[in-house]
Amino acid sequence: MWIHGVEVMGKVKDKETRCVHYHSELDRVAMKFYCCNTYYSCIHCHIESTDHPVSRWPLEEFDEKAVLCGACGTELTIHDYFDGGASCPTCQAAFNPGCERHHHLYFSVDKRK
Repeated sequence: MWIHGVEVMGKVKDKETRCVHYHSELDRVAMKFYCCNTYYSCIHCHIESTDHPVSRWPLEEFDEKAVLCGACGTELTIHDYFDGGASCPTCQAAFNPGCERHHHLYFSVDKRK
């Protein structure tokens, strides 16, 4: 599905990046995966849709844009995503604070600069 001009793969349900796995009001980010340079709504969407393993973003790549705000379409760097708390720094749309529990699936953490 194309969301704000960016293709988001997976089992996407709406124009804010929600998918069949995560679809609360606050679930509005898609992650670009390091292994394929492609946005997916979540790690489950990636696993179900690809034939390759997930690779996490290395710390030295945290200045890359890898998080898409489904509310406004801003692409955030990983640092910006971590530093923004649980909201988009551009439109202030709230993100699901529970996503922090999954950061280790997408990013090599220790997530600080």
